[in-house]
Amino acid sequence: MVVLHISNFIDCNAISNSSPSYYYEGRCLQSGDRLKLPRTSMAEAIAHGLMQQLANNDCYSHEGKMYGILLVELPNGEQRVLKAFSGLLNGCSLVEDWVPPIPGRDEVALESARTLAQLDAIKQEILTLKQLTERQQYQTLFDEFEQQLQAMSDRHRHCKHQRQEKRQQICDPLTLEQLDEESRQQGIERRQLKRQQNAVLQPLQQLIAVTDARISELKQQRKALSRQLQAQMHATYSLTNFSGRSRSLQELMPGGFPTGTGDCCTPKLLHYAATHNLKPLAMAEFWWGASSVNQDKIQGEFYGACAERCQPLMGFLLSGLKPISIPNRDVYTISPLSSAKGEIPIIYEDEWLIAVNKPAGLLSVPGRYRDRQDSVLSRLRHLLADGITLASVHRLDQETSGILLLARDRQTHRQLSQHFQQRQVYKVYEAILSGAVTVDQGTIELPLWADPENRPNQKVDWQHGKPSLTHFQIMAREGDYTRVEFTPLTGRTHQLRVHAADVRGLGVTILGDRLYGCCAVTNRLHLHARELRFKHPQLEKSLHLQAITPF
Repeated sequence: MVVLHISNFIDCNAISNSSPSYYYEGRCLQSGDRLKLPRTSMAEAIAHGLMQQLANNDCYSHEGKMYGILLVELPNGEQRVLKAFSGLLNGCSLVEDWVPPIPGRDEVALESARTLAQLDAIKQEILTLKQLTERQQYQTLFDEFEQQLQAMSDRHRHCKHQRQEKRQQICDPLTLEQLDEESRQQGIERRQLKRQQNAVLQPLQQLIAVTDARISELKQQRKALSRQLQAQMHATYSLTNFSGRSRSLQELMPGGFPTGTGDCCTPKLLHYAATHNLKPLAMAEFWWGASSVNQDKIQGEFYGACAERCQPLMGFLLSGLKPISIPNRDVYTISPLSSAKGEIPIIYEDEWLIAVNKPAGLLSVPGRYRDRQDSVLSRLRHLLADGITLASVHRLDQETSGILLLARDRQTHRQLSQHFQQRQVYKVYEAILSGAVTVDQGTIELPLWADPENRPNQKVDWQHGKPSLTHFQIMAREGDYTRVEFTPLTGRTHQLRVHAADVRGLGVTILGDRLYGCCAVTNRLHLHARELRFKHPQLEKSLHLQAITPF
């Protein structure tokens, strides 16, 4: 039985109500309403009960993964619990008492296994080719010849110096001819050694070149197979929301999802509840087992919807639920600090950090030159008693408005910087595009690199560019313009501006972005950092900061 009693996990009478510590949320694709599902103290207590069960069974300690619980209400009003794991559990997708995978996995299971076997075979062949013994043999012989050539060059240089001295002291033609012959013989000696080097190394070099070409070919095959399998899975995997609508992953995100999308706890739990007439009340996800490879997941810690796979689906998955008005206890409105140079509204502050609503046109931090010293950081350092210790955790472009986060001490700065680097900060931007966009939502993945001939512009560079990923969702179409919500999953310079303007992205510049080709007459860049959600490094609670879009 998949629907379990709460008493399987906790003593219900021992739980006291408190405000939610986190909200799973997304925007309804039809109405545009922002929908929320809380992580409550009850959900966390149930999750802790599940953790105790996992700790008592060795089969759950073999691999680290995300687990989740969903507190639901039956049609008769009783409350029950669903539990799920991400991916496979000890190689199995179907495990008793756990929510099954979303529809589609079984249909592609055979093809998936066949493709995975091919990918493994390709991987092994690549490893074998990289370990080719001739590579080491070539390098050893090359080094030996280089040493011989260097020794010969040193000897010839010494002899040449001696010949030059003798030519200055001796006028005998016969002796001079002998010196010239010695020089010719040394030239012949060097050419012979070079010919010997080529004769020995060239066959090895050709073999290595053929091997490298084969490795490149195998990598292309591996890439094509991975894309083919991912496309099959996304076309087959089908999700249902609480309004009764079903969509394949491919329909939900034509631009593609990262590998593994659809196998996470969140879609499995919400899809199962939607298809079994269960009303979701609260959800909690946590990591159990060994720490993740990049050490950003710790056993027993709670985590929100993953930015790459689950967050882009939340709007669809929660559609059909009634929008709930929840006071945001993590957003504080404080009178703005004033100076002769303007105002900087403070959204949130405590003894460790401060978040402000940066005006458009103001730098985040001072520039290099005297005429670029006015900034959020310099103003706050002047206005706050402890301002000298402030440090910006991240930056916004000068033309971009919205939430800017600053730390008040080194430890907090380091911890928050790690949150940004490890993609543990959920960011939402709002923009108006200077044209029409036909698709409703999607993901843009274009590698970015600084344009050396057109600084400070960034450009798409498939060879040198750094990976950059942005989820977008259209909010409204307003005449000739399009209002869009951006969720950047990476934080590259000018990422949203390039992803909007480039024809391989949306192909429409952000209104007012003259740097990337917008010619419309307007008073500002219409890009605003609207939301920031992260775990407070000292208070151990989730902060969800919001700044109303000013356009």
